This record gives sequence, C-alpha cells and structure tokens, in this order.
Amino acid sequence: MLEFRLKSYEKFLELENPKFGPQLPFSFDEILYYKNEHAKYKDDWNNVDKNVKNTFCNLGVIDAEDKYLDGVSNQYESEVIYHKKNTNKDIIFLSTDEALQQYPDLFKEYFNNLVKYDENKYTALNGAVWSGGTFIYIPKNTTLDRPLQSYFRIDTESLGQFERTIIIVDEGASLEYIEGCTAKSYSSNSLHAGVVEIYVKENATMRYSTIQNWSTDVYNLVTKRALVESHGKMEWIDGNIGSKVTMKYPSCILKGDYATGNSISVAYAKNGQALDAGAKMIHLGKYTKSNIISKSIAESGGTANYRGTTRITKGAYGSVAEVKCDTILLDSTGKSDTYPTNIVENNSSKISHEATVSKVEEDKLFYLMSNGLTEDRAKELIITGFISDFKKELPMEYAVEINRLLKE
Repeated sequence: MLEFRLKSYEKFLELENPKFGPQLPFSFDEILYYKNEHAKYKDDWNNVDKNVKNTFCNLGVIDAEDKYLDGVSNQYESEVIYHKKNTNKDIIFLSTDEALQQYPDLFKEYFNNLVKYDENKYTALNGAVWSGGTFIYIPKNTTLDRPLQSYFRIDTESLGQFERTIIIVDEGASLEYIEGCTAKSYSSNSLHAGVVEIYVKENATMRYSTIQNWSTDVYNLVTKRALVESHGKMEWIDGNIGSKVTMKYPSCILKGDYATGNSISVAYAKNGQALDAGAKMIHLGKYTKSNIISKSIAESGGTANYRGTTRITKGAYGSVAEVKCDTILLDSTGKSDTYPTNIVENNSSKISHEATVSKVEEDKLFYLMSNGLTEDRAKELIITGFISDFKKELPMEYAVEINRLLKE
C-alpha cells in the first residue's frame, strides 16, 4: 500500500486539473489531508465523543439507524468513528481500512481495479492519501431486509476527505446502499475527493442512493463506477443539493449480456454554486439497456449542468439507451447547459435523447397563490412535482429529507 500511495502521489504531481467543467481555483497547499482525534471506531454511541455524537444526532443519523437500516458506518473527518452491523446475515461490512487488514486477498482483487489511480488528478490524489470509506461484500443469493448506510461529515476548516468505497454484490444477491454527506460552513475551501468501485455480478442487483448536502465551501470531486455482469442491474439515485462545485458522473460499464444500468439525478444550484453532474453508460454486452434521467434546477446565479456519455460499442448488439434531461429555471439569473455525448457503433442498437428547459410559469404561480399559498410555498410545490421521478426512488426517510432540504 505504501508503494501504491507513492506511485499515486507522483502521478498526482504530473496530472493537471480537468479541461472541462467548472473552474477549480483552490490551492492544494491549503488543504489539511488527514485528521483523526479518536481511537478505534465504536459500535455503541454511548462510547463516542459527546460532541461528535451530538453532531450525528442533530443530523438525524442516529434515529434512522434502528428504524430503517441493517448496518451503518459514520465517518467523521478522515476516519470511520462509528460502525455497526444490524443483520445476522453472513456479509462483510467494514471500514475500508479494516478490510485491508482482515481480507487482504479479497481487497487486492478489487482495489484500484475498476477506477485506476492514474485516471485523473483526483483519483491519483485519492490513491495517495485515502482514508476511511466502506467495504462491503454480499455473498451469493443473499438479500438484506433493509439498506446499509454510510454518512460522511466534515467539521474542520479546509479539510480534505478522501474515503475509498468498494462494494461487491455476488451472483444472485442484492443490496441497497445509502450515502449521506454534510459539512460545517467556513470561509475557506474544503475538498471531498472520494472513489467508489462497485461490482455487480451475474443476476445481482445494486442500488446506490446519495443525498449530497455539502456546505457551499466544499469542492466535491468524486469518481464513481460500477461494473455490471450478465443480467445484473445497477441503479444510481443521485441528489446534489450542496457544495460550491460538484463534478460527479456515476458510471455503469455494462459488461455482460442483458445487463442494465439506470441513473436518476437531481442538481439544485443557487448563488455561488456550480453543479456539473450527470452519468456515463458504456454498453459492452449484447442486449444491454441503460436509462439516464437528469433533473436540473437553477436560481440566483447558480449553474446546474448535465454532462454525460452514452456509448454502445460495436459488439453490443441489440442494445437500447435512453437519455432525458429536464431543467427548470426559477429566475432570470439561474443557468443550465447540457453536454451530452451519445455514440452508437452498430446498426442493431439505438439511443434516444430528449432535453427540455423551462421557467416557472407565471400562470401556475398565480393559480397556486390565488388559492392561499405564498410564493415560496407555490414554488416549492412546483419543484417537488418536477423531481417526482427522483423522489419516488428514494427510501422513505430520504424522501422526507429531500423535501426538508428543498423547503430550506
């Protein structure tokens, strides 16, 4: 691992920032790359530092644990500080650091296999300084009754968080995984550069739901990718509400025949925010299917862009892909652009792409306000209707959370 970190650091120094997307003017010299003031993680909240416990309690994370989840992993700053498995089923659910120690052969098989350290400046940085994250292995034909969840929190000014997540869903198994992200607001910038590698085996199903509500001083630059085998299914449910800048494009490589990849995302940008989000679907297997639904909302000078790639390769006969991008502008200063790349390399497959842009219609506002609603409440109803495709895919408690965030 030391050799890998040094090699990653050398590549980080060589690579430049992306040539596309929002500007990234922060200084790497001002970022704190590791902070951990706590001993080994706990499995009892009574043994967790009181201030840290109160933080997660106020976020509603502790209340959700027993009601809705089969396991939780909570990362504070650079390390997992609380971890607990609530199911008796024979799964591996550990912090990534612990999995490296306990399952070195399994770890080596999947680490840096799907997302290579030298892909871009931020995968290289993650390779050099990664800490924390979640490692999950779901055995063959195993289905959990409830989701697993990880929650990431930054409370320190100018901190960088670099978790590494690896998930393997074996043949015939299924998993629903939930990720939450928040940070305390400061005047200086923080950096979140995580890497996620997911392996969906034959006939397996995986759903990865994220609600990202970073404070508006966080640069959120992550790489997330899934490899899907024959008859497997991967779903990304991706909500982007916070951060100063987000660049995130969850990807599916549909390797096996009849594999399926879906992505439903929402990006809501307000003043000072640039959210560049989307998805990538790469069809390799025959008769594969993908579906991308992107919802963008912008107001008060914020920018919410869709950037995505759908590629059906030469050997992916009979494959079908759909892309739908919808944008709603809440005022005259919000901005949104769509940057699709759609490629079909054989004559038996097809891609459809649809994009719409609209403003909040005055007659709809007038109708709702004439029935006693305030302008803010009327806009809230219009927005929640606009993202209904996204909301209905969320677990109940997260649907409630997204309503609260949009109301704020």
